[in-house]
Amino acid sequence: MTLNIRTHTPDDLPVISTLCWAYRDLLVERNADFAEMLDLYYAKDSYNDLIADLPRIHARPKGDILVAERADAVVGCAMYYEIAPGTCEIKRVFVSEAARGSGAGRALMRAGLDAAKADGYTRMVLDTVHTLPEAIALYEAMGFAPCAPFYEPDPRFIAHLRFFDITL
Repeated sequence: MTLNIRTHTPDDLPVISTLCWAYRDLLVERNADFAEMLDLYYAKDSYNDLIADLPRIHARPKGDILVAERADAVVGCAMYYEIAPGTCEIKRVFVSEAARGSGAGRALMRAGLDAAKADGYTRMVLDTVHTLPEAIALYEAMGFAPCAPFYEPDPRFIAHLRFFDITL
């Protein structure tokens, strides 16, 4: 089945929202012992507000929301935006459970890297949690390397967070 990676359209926003909530649900499931961390970074009300604001946060020309489409259905997303001159952060890289193992995550990451480089960025950063080993393995396989935190994480949770970067 053909996989297509493209820039989102406004019609994609409902499924992007669904994917983002599924990502949050996965974090809740995998980090049950860290409910305090999830409450800080993924509280339902603030997360709902964030999802509503994604098109503005990731607006062109400083960012983008990419989707993976298979059989005319959006099955994954990834988004990036500028955090400093020359540096962007990729966020919410997520593929639906039905599409896992299809290469959609890797394709989204590759498209994000290529788009960010075309946009003039020279560095991409990301963070994740230690309970997502498959994501960490993908990032490392794509050339991302561990780096220092690029924001001030809550000291209580630093041991659970992983930070990566890559030169574009």
